Amino acid sequence: MIIDVHTHLFPRDIREHRGKYIGDEPAFELLYRDEKAKMIGTRELIDSMEDNGVDISVICGFPWISEDTCRKHNDYILQAITDYPDRLKGLCCVNPYSEASGKEVERCLDNGFSGVGEIAFYGNGGITAEAVESLETIMALCKKRDLPVLVHTNEPVGHFYPGKSDNTLAQIYHLVKTYPDNRLILGHWGGGIFFYTLLKKEVRESLKNVYFDTAASCFLYRPDIYRVAMELAGEDKVLFGTDYPLIGPGRYFRELEESGVGEAAAKKILGENAAAVFGVAL
Repeated sequence: MIIDVHTHLFPRDIREHRGKYIGDEPAFELLYRDEKAKMIGTRELIDSMEDNGVDISVICGFPWISEDTCRKHNDYILQAITDYPDRLKGLCCVNPYSEASGKEVERCLDNGFSGVGEIAFYGNGGITAEAVESLETIMALCKKRDLPVLVHTNEPVGHFYPGKSDNTLAQIYHLVKTYPDNRLILGHWGGGIFFYTLLKKEVRESLKNVYFDTAASCFLYRPDIYRVAMELAGEDKVLFGTDYPLIGPGRYFRELEESGVGEAAAKKILGENAAAVFGVAL
């Protein structure tokens, strides 16, 4: 079974009139101002899954500032998972600083969403202490239902690209330690924080409920990352995610094969680990 834990869909109005949402939504402008930045709907995702042999995709929302836009986007994802209950799972997304975020998350989870994400803090210093505090209600709701929260993270060094936030490893670690009982999925390999499981004290235990998705790996890392992450993070902690439509699944399949992790490990990455996180029967 192949499960893609990190994909993105947008409602038709946003796809066809992105200019309406630029200006008041700096995160959206950062990522989608360029007309070449692709946005897709439900049917296109299903077609891609069929073409690439993906059994289940998890759809991420977007951290809009506007409460109305958040709700509209979540409603679109709700319709998608209702139309394709055996193929799609949804993650609710909100602006954590909004007073309505808790009610919106609760509404979505009550209607069958499988968690929250992709929560992201693209500006204003990354995942600051204030940002971590803003997640308290969301984390409590997901902890109560034992559902995962997917948070955008990225490597704090190297080349710049749109969507690369100012987060530091210390900030990511503070997030993890603040919510030790939540199941967290850190996007984009968690910025590489799993390297510090080599420390003799504390870190491995602190990361016990943390998973790492492979989203955008093809743009960022050599294929060796799969083997290294399996060794350092743990063979059950790596989740296949494409960030589709940013990159198609085929490229990941090729790099996973090049990594030399072996068939058993590849099966874990491609679906078995995610099945355990999202409660999917194999």
